Amino acid sequence: MTVPRTDAGRGKPAPPGGGLIPFPAVDEVSRHCLSADEPESVHLEVHLPGRLDPARLRDAFGQALLAHPRVLVREVPGRGHRRSYAWELTGEPDGDPVDFAGRGPGALARARARALADCPPLTVSPPMRLDVVEAVGGTAVPEPPAEAGRAGGGTGTVLLLTAHHTALDAPSALRVLATTAERYSGTPARPIPGRIRPDRPDPAPGGSGGTGRALRTRPVRVAPDARPAPVRARAAGNGMLQADLPVPRRAAPAGSVPPWTVNDQLLAAAALTVGRWNASRGRPPGPVRITMPVDDRPRGTEMPMGNGTRLVEVAMTAEDPRDTDLLLGERPDPAAVARLLRTTARRTRDLKATRGSPWGAGAGLLTVPLLPVGIRGVLTRGARRAAAPWTSTVLVTNLGRVPYGLDFGDGGRATAVWFSAPARMPRGLSVAAASTGGRLHVTLRWSRALLGDAAGADLAGLFREALSAVSLAPPPHSAPAAPALSPDLAPARPDGPQTDPDATAGAVDGAVDGEADARAPAARDRARSPGGPHPRDTPRPDTAPGAAHPTRDHRERPS
Repeated sequence: MTVPRTDAGRGKPAPPGGGLIPFPAVDEVSRHCLSADEPESVHLEVHLPGRLDPARLRDAFGQALLAHPRVLVREVPGRGHRRSYAWELTGEPDGDPVDFAGRGPGALARARARALADCPPLTVSPPMRLDVVEAVGGTAVPEPPAEAGRAGGGTGTVLLLTAHHTALDAPSALRVLATTAERYSGTPARPIPGRIRPDRPDPAPGGSGGTGRALRTRPVRVAPDARPAPVRARAAGNGMLQADLPVPRRAAPAGSVPPWTVNDQLLAAAALTVGRWNASRGRPPGPVRITMPVDDRPRGTEMPMGNGTRLVEVAMTAEDPRDTDLLLGERPDPAAVARLLRTTARRTRDLKATRGSPWGAGAGLLTVPLLPVGIRGVLTRGARRAAAPWTSTVLVTNLGRVPYGLDFGDGGRATAVWFSAPARMPRGLSVAAASTGGRLHVTLRWSRALLGDAAGADLAGLFREALSAVSLAPPPHSAPAAPALSPDLAPARPDGPQTDPDATAGAVDGAVDGEADARAPAARDRARSPGGPHPRDTPRPDTAPGAAHPTRDHRERPS
């Protein structure tokens, strides 16, 4: 039995076993571009305050796989002259995908390193692996909540799921873990509200559709670290650093919805991070473009498994070129940040409302089964190399507020959810975020051909500062002066009340009040250009990359 190509992984129920599914375009392009030096893995980890029974967990995970038969696939073997790749639905796992990785301080670090270096093979069903790490003395769970005591205080469990991105994406992996929690605890699945997308907008003047892509210019690249080029070229694999941060403060709604979302703040923070990082290395400012996955699938038990997101590009250029110096100064001007957020919100709203193929028409054309897959692979890799100068600057992916309870009964509810996306060159950097329990869990993942671990840690410090800066941007109809750091954002006191993010909500155009805009020219005159000296009469903290504040989490060094 064969599922039609246009339906594969896009919402149609999969047969229980023995069927073949032709690779969708996203899967095929990923398959053509696989490299042993750059892992195509999605890493997802769920932190629990208590311990889990190994037999019950293994059984619950097996039931979850059976509940989502589209996950139980393996690549059909074949030669390069065949016309298409295909997934074979196996109906049951080929082996035991659950591995109990042990306990102790080094167990979690080893499991993370394995997730970044060892992709589950596509030839074994399912193309995912669940590593279970048991911690003692809070080595896995950084700061157990008060309820951790009832679940066995001082202990914790980390479920680390690694999936091959050619077959599955992060939302699919999270849905499998949510079903595992339901089967483990014996609780029925609760309804998950659907996503809300704005109506399709009218085309903006100039043919850009409001996305800022009317002119196709080369985006700026993340500047490499100070290692010699031959050393970077020999580096393999990815580095990763995770941060437990307060959720950025959202602007008060001007109408029914806020003028920008937490997702828009993450995009702006990533753009500011790249700009300041490049300025610190003597690079001139340039246009930053960010690839952003958009997921329109339902998140309940009926969620289609596979790679169901579509990729869009957001131009992170300020509408007023004079804002560049204001944004890249030691302390970004709040009014300029607000203008950038307002522009970003309009662009992301338009991109989310515009439907399209996951990777655009070009990917669909390259995967038409007119030529053998071997020839199509050569053409795809050649097109990827030719398009490298126009590849986006960074990938930012945000799951938003985790919609699942992830309640494992006597093992407790999830206290943190981290995940990471591949960081392949020439982009070389991805930022992934999710929110649980009022905290924002961010993972920076980089290619070691671009950054070493020390440079990656410096970049993470800059991102933390940029996220604080965008959270202080004045909302519409507010005073233009920048408020002082609130307790939940100050580096010395990271704890405090937060609001869960909702990256799926649409944004509406906001406007910085006229007084703030009127003061903008004077602020531009006072702004310090990137790398320039501070005013002598104004003491400033040293926030250079080498002196970035350490990230508040339980990992002092990158993985």
